[in-house]
Amino acid sequence: MKRRQFVGSGLALAAAWPLRGFTSVLKGVGDLQARSLTGGEVTVPGSSIEQLAAGLRGEVMLASSPDYDRTRRLWNAAFDKKPAIIARCTGASDVQQAVNFAREHQLLTAVRAGGHSYSGKSSCDGGLMIDLQPMQGVRVDPEKKRAWVEAGSLLGQLDHECAAFSLATTAGTVSHTGAAGLTLGGGLGRLGRRFGLACDNAASFDLVTAEGKFLRANDKENADLYWGLRGGGGNFGVVTSIEYRLHDMDPVILGGTIVWPLAQARDVLRFYRDIAVDAPDVLNLDPALYTGRRDGPMIEIEACWSGDRKQGEAWLRKLRSFGKPAHDGIAPMPYTTLQASGDELLAPGGYYYLKSGMLTELKDDGIDLIVDSFQRMPDWYIVFFDHCGGAYRHTAPTATAFPNRDMLFTLGAHSIWPSKDGIEENTARMRANWRELAPLTKGFYTNYQDADVTMAGYRENYGGNFERLVALKAKYDPANLFRLNANVPPKIA
Repeated sequence: MKRRQFVGSGLALAAAWPLRGFTSVLKGVGDLQARSLTGGEVTVPGSSIEQLAAGLRGEVMLASSPDYDRTRRLWNAAFDKKPAIIARCTGASDVQQAVNFAREHQLLTAVRAGGHSYSGKSSCDGGLMIDLQPMQGVRVDPEKKRAWVEAGSLLGQLDHECAAFSLATTAGTVSHTGAAGLTLGGGLGRLGRRFGLACDNAASFDLVTAEGKFLRANDKENADLYWGLRGGGGNFGVVTSIEYRLHDMDPVILGGTIVWPLAQARDVLRFYRDIAVDAPDVLNLDPALYTGRRDGPMIEIEACWSGDRKQGEAWLRKLRSFGKPAHDGIAPMPYTTLQASGDELLAPGGYYYLKSGMLTELKDDGIDLIVDSFQRMPDWYIVFFDHCGGAYRHTAPTATAFPNRDMLFTLGAHSIWPSKDGIEENTARMRANWRELAPLTKGFYTNYQDADVTMAGYRENYGGNFERLVALKAKYDPANLFRLNANVPPKIA
């Protein structure tokens, strides 16, 4: 082929090749009215938006973009946010440019990784959404027992890759949850009593700060930041990758649920409390009271025994024989199957509301109050517990930003509605219900936060770690660019 013919065919190929995924081209963009950090309006020149789009490998979306409505949707459909600009990032370079753009134009900024935000803070109205969902990838080194996870990756991807090497780490309880958000908030999970919080297993973080600097944080590099990222939420930058420590574990566990009629709930919870506190660390037991099923209100306890299965069969015998169970589904199964068991119940597009707190004790009168309160609530209402203790307590409250190491259980009141009909009335009932239960609790798990939490609430929750977090915020994000999260201010008013 002659050179001229070759060049000509190459130009034809380039013209036919789709540009999306390599660069995002926006032309003729007019000036855009957007929301500023302070809540007012700011004009973003169209030329600046075009420059952002040209500099990103990912895509920049505006309200006029074809896929804008689909992309802006949140996991929790109770929030219908409409950002002025969406920056779909494919790597740390894109994130740097998006952060610089946000800072230079003083835009209200939200960061979405997995997007499992009960409070809707993974997006915003009128501002910039930095969308990390295109950044998905997991690499496991079985010899070093490490996993490197991009910030948009989901827990199911991490679990799947680890299981191939008979390895695991704590990774939540719903497989379509984002790994980054879970870990930054602490990270409870079915393996937490054995291996600790997800953040306890984070060996290093890569992130972009509010100044647009790329940093690595671990116990040797930027150790102060490493401390804050383990439980301090998204306050200090945009995490682009996390390195996790992995542990040997049989990918087949002993798991499933035992179900009893609600009439036995008080006795079941008392028995549960008595056996759960001293249970082996390889066992996780999560009770839930729920409505909305054809067979009426029930109480169930989900078990996950990740150790020797013969020992598990022997230990669980006393639980399985308690009372008169209506169903016993405990059996050997892949750990990844149990991890995905709540995916449908908590599917994207549901209307969710959650109130939660932590329990350092569970007395008989507290159990009575929980059951009585549950019986007064409408359909699609769940009261659940997370089994804590074990390895959660092996780390000192000041060793990471996550302070609540004395928790025995978390308590959550959770509503799931199929549509927006009656949502305001139902939310008001949920708040009133939680006011009865809140005195039983101390602090809260930031990944279960709702939109009602105040600054005073965050201060109380972080306790002795709060002032250290404030100082860290002042160092890495003095203008509070990253404020749509479990926010810590850069100074105490």
